[in-house]
Amino acid sequence: MTARAADRARYDRATAAYDAPLALVDLAAFDANAADLVRRANGKPIRVASKSVRCRALLERVLAREGFAGIMSFTLAESLWLARSGFDDVLLAYPSADRAGYAELAADPKLATSVTVMVDDVAQLDLIDASRAGGREVVQVCLELDTSLRLFGGRVRVGARRSPLHSPAQLAELARSVARRPGFTLVGLMGYEGHVAGVGDALAGRPVRSRAIRLMQAAARRELAERRGAAVRAVRAVAPELEFVNGGGTGSVQHTAAEDAVTEIAAGSGLYVPRLFDNYTSFTGRPAALFALPVVRRPGVGAVTVLGGGYPASGAAGPDRLPVPYLPEGLRFDPQEGAGEVQTPLLGSPADDLLIGDKVWFRHAKAGELCERFDVLHLVEGDTVTATVPTYRGEGHTFL
Repeated sequence: MTARAADRARYDRATAAYDAPLALVDLAAFDANAADLVRRANGKPIRVASKSVRCRALLERVLAREGFAGIMSFTLAESLWLARSGFDDVLLAYPSADRAGYAELAADPKLATSVTVMVDDVAQLDLIDASRAGGREVVQVCLELDTSLRLFGGRVRVGARRSPLHSPAQLAELARSVARRPGFTLVGLMGYEGHVAGVGDALAGRPVRSRAIRLMQAAARRELAERRGAAVRAVRAVAPELEFVNGGGTGSVQHTAAEDAVTEIAAGSGLYVPRLFDNYTSFTGRPAALFALPVVRRPGVGAVTVLGGGYPASGAAGPDRLPVPYLPEGLRFDPQEGAGEVQTPLLGSPADDLLIGDKVWFRHAKAGELCERFDVLHLVEGDTVTATVPTYRGEGHTFL
């Protein structure tokens, strides 16, 4: 029996009393992935990206481990909810236009000391001030550095379109604006190099493209390390008490941790290891989060149909954004139908061994987005479900 076949047997036994569709997290794999992130961070603390987890119980589990500290959130409403739930170090990774949320933040001393918000434009400071509704608490802010690699005089850009602050001088100017403004304090600097951390460099069957990605990423790391160091020096000249410099992501943990200017690493997807994180030369994770769909039809030889399955991931549309049938091995989508909203045909010889009601296990493409589909996660240890915990959705929250 292969290791994957053994996992299938184990997951089937663990969830025998539960009807699919369902989702599980293999805690042994989750904990092993957490340990590997800590190893790669080489002593620098890891701030957990909550959008990649979206389950309070698992956020608590990983933050109880040595090497993890703080949460990187994705909306202001989520940040406030987490702070009220007992998480006392929440960095909002994206600017917000949530006026009601800013009013709550500015009126509550506990929230104001637990949550840091992201800015990259004076207009965002104006919006926060206009939203205070009489609240006088000092709002903690973090500046975001644009990490994109610009080539040929800026005519070619590699990296996500996030912050407009690319140069150390631009960051220093905004830092001065924050320092001059009552009601704000600058506590952090962040830069997410998604073109390094979120792009696999070992694409199956595409050696030339993989080589090109590795060359691009090596150049991007060198350029960013120099520019981020200069940016940190420029900001610290304005705000000497800067508390943290955050960088990286699951795919770049060890490279970002090697930069002296960076004080902490962000990571989250590496806990679940969805399929988009299979194609890296720098690390190998263990799939920890999966979902199961039930066989409901047997339309012919070498074919079964499962209920649901159309769970595409965000990002540029393409086959890599779809879930993939994982267990039993050897199943594939029908190219004419793909993953469907209410049913998904699957082809391959293993289909002939599946009965009505059997589970087919899938891997999703992007980490926390799985939790937008399921109210609970079944936590598996060995061949037993030891706990069933709510996702954000299960607690009544769909923040985006």
